[in-house]
Amino acid sequence: MGIYEDSLEYHSRGRPGKIEVNPCKPTATQRDLSLAYSPGVAGPCLAIAADPLAVYKYTTKGNLVAVVTNGTAVLGLGNIGPLAAKPVMEGKGMLFKKFADIDVFDIELNAADPEDVIRACKYIEPTVGAINLEDIKAPECFYIEERLRAELRIPVFHDDQHGTAIICGAAFLNALEITHKKIDKVKCVFIGAGAACIASANMFLNLGVKPENLMMTDIDGVLFKGRTVGMNPYKERFARETPHRTLADAIKGADVVVGLSAKGVLTQDMIKSMAKDPMVFAMANPEPEILPEEVHAVRKDAIMATGRSDYPNQVNNVLGYPFIFRGALDVSATQINEAMKMAAVRALAQLAKEEVPESVSRAYGNKTFKFGRDYLIPKPFDHRALLAVSPAVAKAAIDSGVAQKKIDVDEYRGSLEQLLGGAFTVMRSIKNRVKKGTEHSPGGRLKSIVFPEGDHPKILKACARLIEDGIAEPILLGRREKIVHTIASLELEQMLAGVQIIDPLTSPKIDEYAQRWAEARQRKGMTPRLASELLRQRSYYGCMMVQAGEADGVLNGISRGYPEAIRPALQIVGVRPGSKLAGIYMMIFKKRVLFFADTTVNIDPKAEDLADIAIYTADLSQQFVDQKPRVAMLSFSNFGSSSHPFAAKVARAVDLARAKRPDLEIDGEMQADTALVPEILTENYPFSSLKDVANILIFPDLQSGNIAYKLMMRLGGAEAIGPILVGMQKPVNVLQQNSDVEDVVNMAAITVIEAQQGMGEKSRPPEHKPDHKKEKKS
Repeated sequence: MGIYEDSLEYHSRGRPGKIEVNPCKPTATQRDLSLAYSPGVAGPCLAIAADPLAVYKYTTKGNLVAVVTNGTAVLGLGNIGPLAAKPVMEGKGMLFKKFADIDVFDIELNAADPEDVIRACKYIEPTVGAINLEDIKAPECFYIEERLRAELRIPVFHDDQHGTAIICGAAFLNALEITHKKIDKVKCVFIGAGAACIASANMFLNLGVKPENLMMTDIDGVLFKGRTVGMNPYKERFARETPHRTLADAIKGADVVVGLSAKGVLTQDMIKSMAKDPMVFAMANPEPEILPEEVHAVRKDAIMATGRSDYPNQVNNVLGYPFIFRGALDVSATQINEAMKMAAVRALAQLAKEEVPESVSRAYGNKTFKFGRDYLIPKPFDHRALLAVSPAVAKAAIDSGVAQKKIDVDEYRGSLEQLLGGAFTVMRSIKNRVKKGTEHSPGGRLKSIVFPEGDHPKILKACARLIEDGIAEPILLGRREKIVHTIASLELEQMLAGVQIIDPLTSPKIDEYAQRWAEARQRKGMTPRLASELLRQRSYYGCMMVQAGEADGVLNGISRGYPEAIRPALQIVGVRPGSKLAGIYMMIFKKRVLFFADTTVNIDPKAEDLADIAIYTADLSQQFVDQKPRVAMLSFSNFGSSSHPFAAKVARAVDLARAKRPDLEIDGEMQADTALVPEILTENYPFSSLKDVANILIFPDLQSGNIAYKLMMRLGGAEAIGPILVGMQKPVNVLQQNSDVEDVVNMAAITVIEAQQGMGEKSRPPEHKPDHKKEKKS
């Protein structure tokens, strides 16, 4: 089955098409309906009538874009009409939503006359916050956009023109940097003279290319002064005084060729005639003007970009328009001006120079991307484009005077993280707490975290991030030569310069550590000789550093199984006296954060164990999120509805926890929906001590906790951070095997928080005393 047949099946599967409308307010009760519609809806109607800008507060206008077409230039298919253009417009809407959470109405107009398109767009101005013009043929598209930009008070953006120009411009800036060429010296040739071609040429001029160094060709040859065939006012701006009449003439000695025309327009002989380190941007779709392999066969020094995803340097508009519109909408901009476009260009160019997240590599078959000839611009699935482009565009709108709403750009960047998932927001808060804790520590000292797998590339990349972000001071364990070699291969020498590296095999501390450990476990079969042998293993040595107070925490497990990673910690650091070890997951949903315990350690905990796990989890939760702990002890029974011993165990755990911590809001045994659905909890069990739904769920055994967190990850749309170990005497955490760099950074930040709070040094939860709260606060 070919790509077209696959696409037909994709579009027809389930509900036809690709987008739908969903309500964002509750509609469960009669009161909800009376607020959403008559009579309550009159309230916002009157408010908007009194203040038109209130429409952005009370309606979707500020997050709604109209994607408008008349179907006269659809992809490479030509004038196929508005009806046949609808799948493209729906696709555009889907990408707006996916990448920037912008809602879209796709508007296909049966309007060949540009005046009709203009009139229709003017009519819908009250409905939407911006208009994206799409697939309208040249030169009408220029006229339509110019008129609408002049006559409307909302942004109007023809993506076929400016989206391509912005992405192409970012690639051009980085290609100049790589080839060490000066923008005011390079000679550029543009092929096509259509909407995208003319807009891209204008972008190059705005970036600094000299007009006399830029030439354009179309199907009839070079645009020259005095030419009359196939000309229009928009092409006339690029007509030059030149003897050249053909593309082959114009391209000789050129530094850059930008193709937005048709398959096969460029030949190998033309590429041969270009200057040193030629930049060949062949962006015709679906087949470029010349294939990359054809270029590299004759010019090994060429830098190549296309519009295709199966070659490096894909010039894909999805890198631009979702984030440009996001920034424009969020400041209620009246237009998308040149300053905003330029800000997007420079933001994308800069982003390509930064380290690429593993999530992007995974999306492209685990390929490694690094700034250079084959990586000029970010990949479309790079989520950081939202955080780079939208704030830059918003700031440019404010600075250039077209924003109706002023914002703090740094705070705005933080708010955008919510669109990338709750984990970004939660971890940002945790990292900020880490930095504040460091500022208030003696001398502003960073907490030290030891990494037994110090030669692992992901660990090294994460350590570079930890140092750069001021989160922790890493200590790397392993053979020095191997670690130094891996650091060099990752080009992290500068970022990891001065990082502490310890090889347990040659460490002078071995005898001291062995004696100390043997004395601590002399009644448990440990001898100095056995201790010395074990401590030469990095997992044991790292835990001993923490136990000896020479590191503040240990993070291990990226390349080994959970039991193997946790065993050294249990033997050396140990569990708090009288306590029980447990593994907690922070489950992050779209609108709330829940803590699940125990998910990784205790197969069949006793009631006493469950009580301690509940208390420790409640204490831990307050270190990471700003919410009062409300603990539900889960079972298949609701408050004695079953007398089964399994339910009785959970009920007894509640009594034990209350005896130890009367201040804790905890109840059970209860079913999961009772804990999480307010109507069930308040209407059926008004006597419950939980005054609101639970945010901490304590499971009766390991299998239920482990199954639950994995189901929520795979089916419930939750993001999971963990496992976070509680009950250890000092901060120890275990990574999941094959964690990515972001996971390592997150777990390191959590380990630092634990070290800063001295959580590993707290004793077993005390019996209640009159001054308990004071002790806890101190």
